[in-house]
Amino acid sequence: MKIIVTANIVPFMPGGADYHINGLTENLRAQGHQVELLRFPFRFSPEKDIERMMDMCEATDLQTPNGVSVDRVISLQFPAYGVQHDNHSVWVMHQHRAAYELFNEQTASEGLKTLRPQIKDFDSRVLANVERLFANSQCVADRLQRYNGLTAEPLYHPPHKAEQFYCTEAEPYIFYPSRLEGLKRQDLLIRAAAHLKTPVKILIGGDGGQARTYQQLIQDLDVADSVRLIGRFSEAEKLALYAKSLAVFFGPFDEDYGYITLEAMLSSKAVITCTDSGGPLEFVSDSETGFVVEPSPEIIAEKIDYLYTHQRQAREMGQAGKERYQQQGISWEHVIEQLLAE
Repeated sequence: MKIIVTANIVPFMPGGADYHINGLTENLRAQGHQVELLRFPFRFSPEKDIERMMDMCEATDLQTPNGVSVDRVISLQFPAYGVQHDNHSVWVMHQHRAAYELFNEQTASEGLKTLRPQIKDFDSRVLANVERLFANSQCVADRLQRYNGLTAEPLYHPPHKAEQFYCTEAEPYIFYPSRLEGLKRQDLLIRAAAHLKTPVKILIGGDGGQARTYQQLIQDLDVADSVRLIGRFSEAEKLALYAKSLAVFFGPFDEDYGYITLEAMLSSKAVITCTDSGGPLEFVSDSETGFVVEPSPEIIAEKIDYLYTHQRQAREMGQAGKERYQQQGISWEHVIEQLLAE
């Protein structure tokens, strides 16, 4: 089957989306399909560029580009899912969140205020016309229903190189690997360190725009002995950091999906997440596979201290998380079967 996958690319800003996009194309090819990946360059500003990109995508007919008949188009991101094809499946990773749940009337630019209804109309119109509509989590499906009145089927996929995660004897640290940005809320974990009563350490991995802010916060709270920003790490280092951790913290605000939850579960580690963290709540069961708490540094510190002083329970939660993941039947084979179903 000849398949075109459409998505976006933000030059020199790699992230979890790349694992999702590349994972799909690689696994389609592994099943013998001919696949082309078409990534549209995306800029968050100025807003006029977003408007132009919506127009360009909606005007792009992929039925027979250059006379070659395409059997199926699978689209993943806004506005790339606006392309035209008679056999079009859309698997929404996320919409343009600045126009939806992250929109703030007081702080939004005039350009965004003007563009917002155009984005909502674009999404509602083009997504209503596709053959099959999926979302990469129930959280994303709920947003589509709430804002656009559209019903999407949640379709989970595995993290990058899921088979390589492992577990070994725990060392006394909490691990949080992610881009250092406001929505990921590493500051909650840093502030929690000021309330810890046990000698557990906190390792925060990754890089991003909040690196200096978080380093200054560590100094201001005088928790440098407890918290380390370890920066970037290799894939092998990531696997080892998960494997040796006491538990994993993942407390973003309204995350779309969240590989970190699944990576922790594959590593048999308990996960501490927050009541408003979105995607992780589809996997973390409070007091069973980890803890679901209010986004409060004091409460987060209490749960970290509990796991440190009850390490057998921490291991049992991690094992329960691994079993929960396995019971979900998350695999690329299932994803592709659903995306290509007639």
